[in-house]
Amino acid sequence: MAIYWDNRRYYSLDYYLKQTYGRKMYKISLDAGLTCPNRDGTLGDRGCIFCSAGGSGDYAADRRLSITEQIRTGKAQAAGKYSGNAYIAYFQAYTNTYAPVSRLRKIFTEALASPDICILDIATRPDCLGPDVLELLKELSMIKPVWIELGLQTIHTQTAKFIHRGYELPVFEQAVLSLRALSIPVIVHTILGLPGEGMPHLLATVSYLNTLDIQGVKFQLLHILKGTDLAKYYKEHPFPLPDMEEYFVMLGKALSTLRPDIAVHRLTGDGPKPLLVAPLWTGHKRRVLNGLHAYLKEHDIWQGKDYEKGM
Repeated sequence: MAIYWDNRRYYSLDYYLKQTYGRKMYKISLDAGLTCPNRDGTLGDRGCIFCSAGGSGDYAADRRLSITEQIRTGKAQAAGKYSGNAYIAYFQAYTNTYAPVSRLRKIFTEALASPDICILDIATRPDCLGPDVLELLKELSMIKPVWIELGLQTIHTQTAKFIHRGYELPVFEQAVLSLRALSIPVIVHTILGLPGEGMPHLLATVSYLNTLDIQGVKFQLLHILKGTDLAKYYKEHPFPLPDMEEYFVMLGKALSTLRPDIAVHRLTGDGPKPLLVAPLWTGHKRRVLNGLHAYLKEHDIWQGKDYEKGM
């Protein structure tokens, strides 16, 4: 018998927010004006192979604005589709713990000072969580809830090297342990359709995540964006990308394997259309999500269906 979270066959972020905080919230993407060790020469100067010039924060606000102004702008943009007054401050672009703690404290406390900001959501790298940063996160979490998003993408060493991730798996594992010791929820990013990876690779990554004390996951189909090293590679060495139906099959398997208590924060993505090289069908986000829900229903798939089987 299928398991539902409200009317969804997976543990959605909306369901988690309603169950945990009693209401729906709107996420405002912010840009703290930071950089990344994979871009400033510390580890590399080109970033991860798929990362855009915007540091994977192409929908974030204008970094020239103050954090307060970015939040105000984000709320105004949301007005047509969200009537509530509860927001998540999502620091999305680049690596948002890669700066002196004094600067990070100023950035994050400014966001938390907004009365409508209910959660601080920080995307970062696991190798940018030193003791001083962890102490700051602990301090901030005493004010309002703090989430940390970590870009794992894959557990497979060869793929991690290909995408220029720049850290080894034990670094990620230690980051999760350190954050959970502070009771900070961890959300992990995973990319589907990476070159050289098939279904066994994806399911191995999901099964690995099932063993960790994480609270959320983001599934993202690989996007090829103009100006990235991946776009250059794709032009010189074309590789197959899944069509929409194939992506549904991949996601269906991933969801059925995923531990049922891990909240699903994302099931797809829509790269900026002016930058998107492939796959172009991802630009129709609502159509993709509607198609996925129909696929899950047709094939009687729900999150965790195969988890007990250890698949």
